[in-house]
Amino acid sequence: MSAHHPAEPADDGIASRAASSPEPAADDVQTRVRARLRALRTERGLTLAEAARRAGMDPSSLSRLESGARRLTLDHLPVLARALGVTVDDLLESPAAQDPRVQAVPRTRDGMTFWPLNHHPSGSGHHAFKIRLPSDRREPMPREHEGYDWLYVLSGRLRLVLGEEEFVLSPGEAAEFSTRTPHWIGVVDEPVELLGLFGPEGERVHLRA
Repeated sequence: MSAHHPAEPADDGIASRAASSPEPAADDVQTRVRARLRALRTERGLTLAEAARRAGMDPSSLSRLESGARRLTLDHLPVLARALGVTVDDLLESPAAQDPRVQAVPRTRDGMTFWPLNHHPSGSGHHAFKIRLPSDRREPMPREHEGYDWLYVLSGRLRLVLGEEEFVLSPGEAAEFSTRTPHWIGVVDEPVELLGLFGPEGERVHLRA
């Protein structure tokens, strides 16, 4: 008689429970639980391999459960809940509606004011900002670091120092460059407003260093 492993149950449970009730439908429950599983794992900063190890299953098995390539069952729920440090009810509950508004507080550094324009976990992805440069930002102080910057001028004339070269960008013009080249941005005369996309290293240098 073979032993039954909790991480590898027969394909029943969630689907059976949902099928016995007029709502929610089985596929809706599956979709909701998979979404919660991915969201909770991501919130806790766990990779597939780490979460699978905690659940006592192969990373490929967890990946198939999250993607829908394999159906979830009732026996999966307590195993996955313990791996994520939550209750079974946490896995089954409907996710709260996400507020799409970006409400981060603007920051000022070196006279420049940065308004965050996107949600981003620290250290990941590109970070978007609206940036305002004051009229007295005219003394170049080039810096270099890893990554790329992308700039788009909204108003005013932007002075861009890039290595040994210098450029003036007018409203509607954009620039993209490697930040491993010493660079600096300032104004020609009046204040400048622009949009900027920075990688994690650029965001750290411009806002936190």
